[in-house]
Amino acid sequence: MKDNRANILLVDDEENLHEALRLNLEMEGYTVSSAYDGSEALRKVGDEYFDLIILDIMLPELDGIGVAESIRVNNNEVPILMLSAKNTSADKVLGLKKGADDYLTKPFNLEELLLRVGKLIEKNKRMQVKENVGDSYHFGDNKIDFKAQDAVAWNGDHIELSKKETMLLKLLIENKGDVVTREKILQVVWGYNVFPTTRTIDNFILNFRKYFEQDSRNPRYFHSVRGVGYKYTE
Repeated sequence: MKDNRANILLVDDEENLHEALRLNLEMEGYTVSSAYDGSEALRKVGDEYFDLIILDIMLPELDGIGVAESIRVNNNEVPILMLSAKNTSADKVLGLKKGADDYLTKPFNLEELLLRVGKLIEKNKRMQVKENVGDSYHFGDNKIDFKAQDAVAWNGDHIELSKKETMLLKLLIENKGDVVTREKILQVVWGYNVFPTTRTIDNFILNFRKYFEQDSRNPRYFHSVRGVGYKYTE
């Protein structure tokens, strides 16, 4: 079974193929969201984090090329596996130029599709994690023990961390220097069934500043990037 936290957006308007693919992906352990046209796909991409998009080119309202272009214009690097009945070299080159990471021609072998899906998701996960911090981490005079879910702050205070605090700290620190989007935080820390407000995540960041910053009004480590996400720096 694959990591069932891997979340896939499946975009195809052929209902029979769509349901067959969805069933097989779910049997592999993936969480699958569905969209049947380009506009619906873009709405879902704007609302949720995905580890992979499987994207048909021929779609109502907005075709797959347009969807891929819009996703890349917004600097979203989610992997895209493009599906198409068009099999000329020119069609493949166009799809790859417009933002696809891989291109599969219909009809395709299901086992091959599942193999490509797995490879794209694993590659994306490796790129997302910039640094594996292990079970403990030091920064400044602070120390976090992720396994024990506790910390010692710069002033010697002992802090018991909640599970979600621990997960969010680890996510931010592993992506040191990069903005982590709200959607990514939702996917990693809260999962897919509970969607906290941005205010909830802001409150976690405020707590981190109280715990670990010598001057919480002028934070050195934990930052909110308005409209984008959150960042840890040293």
